[in-house]
Formats: sequence, structure tokens, C-alpha cells
Amino acid sequence: MTSYVMDALEVDQPKADYLRNHYWQTYGTTLAGLMQEHNLDPLPYLDAVHEITLDHVPEDAALCAHISDLPGRKIVYTNGSENHAIRVLKARGLTGVFDAIYGIEHSDFLPKPGADAYAAIMRRDGFDPKTATMFEDDPRNLEIPHTLGMRTVLVGPKVERPYIHHQTEDLTGFLSQIVS
Repeated sequence: MTSYVMDALEVDQPKADYLRNHYWQTYGTTLAGLMQEHNLDPLPYLDAVHEITLDHVPEDAALCAHISDLPGRKIVYTNGSENHAIRVLKARGLTGVFDAIYGIEHSDFLPKPGADAYAAIMRRDGFDPKTATMFEDDPRNLEIPHTLGMRTVLVGPKVERPYIHHQTEDLTGFLSQIVS
């Protein structure tokens, strides 16, 4: 991302790092800040920043089995692109596990944690938030789902927030407790 910001805005690395973080904090994603502040076309950005190797991402058969065993529809919603999500799911051995995959392009490039982003995905998918659970690695992205009535699970280091129902650093282990 830093390299892209450097090239797109013709700034040096310290300035690009600052802007990348500032936009992430202010707008929810670096992309949203670049679009808002610089009228940047999102598609070349998404292609460039997701042009990464996934050789280091391991498959996880147990995770695949546990997600498959969960009741109800299963969707992915990411602030990345749909294509990137598909690539990551394939690397993890999770192809075909999810009923739908939504990238930021499906929310008109509105990022989590904004309420409008969630509304766009709920309209598109038609799910009832009161019967849904949101698994997320960024605690900021769980407040709106909680407000909408979703159960929330933070996947990552423990953070105390009133809108986080559950927390785990081991998603596979957490799901094994639910489905067994």
C-alpha cells in the first residue's frame, strides 16, 4: 500500500506511511481516504495492493470442516476486493465453503466500519442481522454489527469493548467448541 501511495501521490515513503495510516484511521481504509481526498480510481488500487504472494498462507482442513458445519448461510465480507478474498480462501482450502463473497466493490467502495457499508451488504445479501454472527479481526468493525443485532466475535488479541460478545485468537479451536 505504501508503494502505491508513493507512486499515486508522488510522495516519499515517510509521507506515504503517514497518509496510509491517517486515511485508515480517519476513513476506515486507506482506499477510502485516497478516494475522498484525491479522487483516486479504486480498481487499479485494489489490483495493485492485492498483487501479493499467498505462499505463506496455510490450508486448514479443520477450519474448513468447522465452518462447513456451522448452521445457516455463510458469507465473507471484506474491505479488500472480492478477487483477493477468493484467492485467500483458495489458499486456506476454503473454496466452496461460503455461500457468498463480498468485497468492498459490493458496498460501493464504502468501507467497514461505516454503517452504510453494512447496509449495502445486507441489502445485497438479504440476511437478517438479528440471526447473524460477525467474525472480524478489527475490533472497530464490530460495533455497527452489534448495534444491528448481530452476535460479534473478535478474532485476534483480546480487546475489551462492550460490543464484542466473544474473542478468540484461535478461530479453529473456537469453532470446534461450537460445532461439536
